Amino acid sequence: MTQTQTPPFAGPATKQSNVLSIVSFVLSALAVVILPIVFGVAAIICGGVAVSRKERLGKTALVVSIVATILGFALGYLVFANS
Repeated sequence: MTQTQTPPFAGPATKQSNVLSIVSFVLSALAVVILPIVFGVAAIICGGVAVSRKERLGKTALVVSIVATILGFALGYLVFANS
């Protein structure tokens, strides 16, 4: 009689999520409009963590968060310099 061996259980299939990337996009949008020092830094951190977790949208989220933070600072400067 031959015994059949079953392969070891590999666990459930992991589904890659883009949660941190999406959070980074939302924080980036807020950084353009209000408080880029707070929301921009938080967006950059979330984007960096998303890249380190190899999320599909991680690199895009990091670039968008950096650009949005710079844009938020520039718009804030223009608004308050002309006041």
